Amino acid sequence: MVVCDNRRPLPYRDPSVNFEELLAFLGRNQMLSLILAALTVAIVFNEISRLFRGFKVLRPAELTVLVNRDNALVVDLRPAADFGKGHIPGSKNVQMSQFDPESKQLAPAKALPVVLVCKTGSTASDAAKRLKKAGFENVYVLDGGIGGWLQADLPLAKGRG
Repeated sequence: MVVCDNRRPLPYRDPSVNFEELLAFLGRNQMLSLILAALTVAIVFNEISRLFRGFKVLRPAELTVLVNRDNALVVDLRPAADFGKGHIPGSKNVQMSQFDPESKQLAPAKALPVVLVCKTGSTASDAAKRLKKAGFENVYVLDGGIGGWLQADLPLAKGRG
């Protein structure tokens, strides 16, 4: 085993970076600098758009609280075959191709919380935008869709419901 017996202290270097060093680094690493700038812009844009999208994203545990406390309407946008294999208890099935905010199933629920569920959460986001545009006040999307519900180990009901 080799042990270093060099007792000479390292020279002190000020940890702050001056502007000239930063410009020199950016000049030497242009591709990395562009990637960093693009990622920063993308993250800022994503967070700002999340604030202004008009609906909220719920975790599965929050959905159960919303249903129990506020009698929320849960709308499952998956195909009927997938809905029959397993769905959130008490949810109503409306296929995205037939989704209409002014339908007889949805129109009476304008004042109630409406939670949209799909397979992964992306289809429900599009439907949520349509509901907000139609004047629905409390619109939510289940985070991760039915997959997020299953991942949280919550029960599914079988059949047509």
